[in-house]
Amino acid sequence: MVLNRFWLLAFLAFIAFGMSINVSANSKDTQTSNANKGSKTAVKKNTSTNAKSDPKKAAKPAKNQKVVRTTVTRPAKPEVVSRPSFATALGLRGQNDDLSLKSSVAMVVNQDTNEVYFEKNSSVSLPIASITKLMTAIVVLDSKLPLDETLVINADDVRSYKTSRLAGGTVLTREEALLLALMSSENRAAYTLGRNYPGGMPAFVSAMNSKAKEIGMTHSRFADPTGLMSENVASAEDLAKLLNASYQYKMIREFSTWPDLTMVIANRPQKFLNTNRLVRAGDMNIGLQKTGFINAAGKCLVMQARVNNTPLLLIFLDSVGTQSRFADAVRVRDWYERISVDGPQAIRRLM
Repeated sequence: MVLNRFWLLAFLAFIAFGMSINVSANSKDTQTSNANKGSKTAVKKNTSTNAKSDPKKAAKPAKNQKVVRTTVTRPAKPEVVSRPSFATALGLRGQNDDLSLKSSVAMVVNQDTNEVYFEKNSSVSLPIASITKLMTAIVVLDSKLPLDETLVINADDVRSYKTSRLAGGTVLTREEALLLALMSSENRAAYTLGRNYPGGMPAFVSAMNSKAKEIGMTHSRFADPTGLMSENVASAEDLAKLLNASYQYKMIREFSTWPDLTMVIANRPQKFLNTNRLVRAGDMNIGLQKTGFINAAGKCLVMQARVNNTPLLLIFLDSVGTQSRFADAVRVRDWYERISVDGPQAIRRLM
């Protein structure tokens, strides 16, 4: 009995001891939790206090530094590549010859005897650009239209060629238009000559082709009076015939070799120059000439020149470089002066 009571008391004491330990632990946890809360509250208060102490810094963010560009970048312009000339497309450009000419097509003919002294691709029909204006002049002069008749540059003439000093409304005579077309290769002047032809432009172009057939230009075709259209084509052989036919007109000889001219246009003096620098320089005895250029034709030149007292017909088509056609003419002159001492050897006779 006494033993049983002993174990009961011991059991109760053990339970009481365990409860006291739990109460003590819970008390420590509560204190620690309260301390942490107080610490967090203190941190929040400190943060709030710091923010309030410098409100400008908190509200205003830092400015970004400006970056100053030291280079200017512009979009690259697309490179405009011009179309190759017809001669280039046919593989004629760059061919070597005995005279080292830069022209794809060349021909030297004795005007008196029709003997051919030199030729290079002379039978190929190619665009001839403003050499066309020689035929334009022939048709105008054959028409017997009054040369003192007043012509006016109108909207059609302006559309034919964008860049010109002959502005819309310019008044000039047929003779002045012919002079500017031959000497300075004025496209609006040439166009207005065709437009003022009886029957208009279609009749004028038809007359050009009829005249070509008449003088034996069997590999040629004309499409407009300026030469701006690539459909104006001829071979070097045909151009020799055109040169010879043009030489029969005194006005074409004089106007094509006129060095320069000053005209008053829109109350302002305008100076027009001959497009052939050999004419302006006076280096050669030139009786008739015409230059030409469009992309399809390249740089072109035809001339009648007297070398060692021999009248020569010189044709150069699709010359490489701005001045090469004139340099080719000088090369031919120098070459002929050398060979004419012993007598030039003709290759054939032009029919």
